[in-house]
Amino acid sequence: MKWDDFRQSDNVEDRRGSSGGGGGPIRIGGAGGLGLGGIVVVLLISYFTGISPQTLLGGLEMINGGGSGPTISQPEEPSAPPSDRVGTFVAKVLGSTEDTWTTIFQDQVGSNYEAPRLVLFTGGTRSACGAADSAMGPFYCPNDQRVYLDTSFFQEMKTRFQACPPGSDACEFAQAYVVAHEIGHHVQNLLGILPKVHEARQNASEVESNALSVRTELQADCFAGVWAFNADKRWRFLEPGDVEAALQTASAIGDDMLQRRSRGVVVPDSFTHGSSAQRQRWFLAGLKKGQLDACNTFSARQL
Repeated sequence: MKWDDFRQSDNVEDRRGSSGGGGGPIRIGGAGGLGLGGIVVVLLISYFTGISPQTLLGGLEMINGGGSGPTISQPEEPSAPPSDRVGTFVAKVLGSTEDTWTTIFQDQVGSNYEAPRLVLFTGGTRSACGAADSAMGPFYCPNDQRVYLDTSFFQEMKTRFQACPPGSDACEFAQAYVVAHEIGHHVQNLLGILPKVHEARQNASEVESNALSVRTELQADCFAGVWAFNADKRWRFLEPGDVEAALQTASAIGDDMLQRRSRGVVVPDSFTHGSSAQRQRWFLAGLKKGQLDACNTFSARQL
C-alpha cells in the first residue's frame, strides 16, 4: 500500500499517553444505560460466545448511539499532529477518506460530506457513547461523531487474530480497511441509516436486533470497499497482496471465526457483525463497483 501521497488529516485527537479518560463503571438504568436484566443477558451471551462483556456492551452502545438523546458536541482537544509512523499512517488514511467521501457525496448523494474526528488513545478514554476501552476494538460513536482507535489493535490483528501476514507490507491496507470500516459507520450516520436502525431495534427481539446489527456492519464493510475503489482510482495506492490481506482480515474477524476460536461453538443467532464469508463478500461488493447503491444490505435477500 502506497500512502505517502495521501493528505494528512487535521481531524485527529491524539490522546495517547494522556492521564484522562479510562474505563468507567457499567451504567445500570437511566438514559442510555442497561437495566439489570440487560446486564445478565450480556453476561450470558459472553459466556456462550466467548466475547468479552466489554466488547458486547461497547458494540451495543455504538449501534444504539449510547442513548436516544441528541448529538453531544465534545470540545475539541488540542493536540499536535501525530508524528510517529503509526499515528501519521492513521492520519493519512483518514485524510484519504475525507477527500474520497467528499467527492462521493458530491457525485452520488448530491450533498456535502461532514468529516468526523478520530481519537487515538491508549488503554482507555471517554466518548459520548460511554467509556472507550482497548478491549472493545475500534468503534464509531454517533453521539459525538468520532472514531475511537487504540492502535495496539493493529498488533492484535497480526498476533491474536492472525488477520494479515506478519511482517508483510500488505498489513497496512488491512489496517486501513479497519479505519475505513469505522468511517463507513459515520457515512451511515450522515445518510440517516444509523438513527433508523436504532429506532427499529427498540421494539425488536434479540434475534431481530442482532440481524439488524449484522446488516449495519456488513454495509460498513461495503462502504470500506467503496472508499478503496475510489481512492485507488485517484491515487493508485493499492499494491499486489493488499486486497488479499484485507479479505484475510475480514475473514479473521467474522463472528463465526471469533466464536469458533474462543469457544469452539458457532451460534449464528448471536452474530452481530456477520460471518467471515459475508464480510468478505460485502467488502468486495463495494470494491468492485465503487458505488453506494452496491451496499444496500438492508434490502438484500441473501447476505
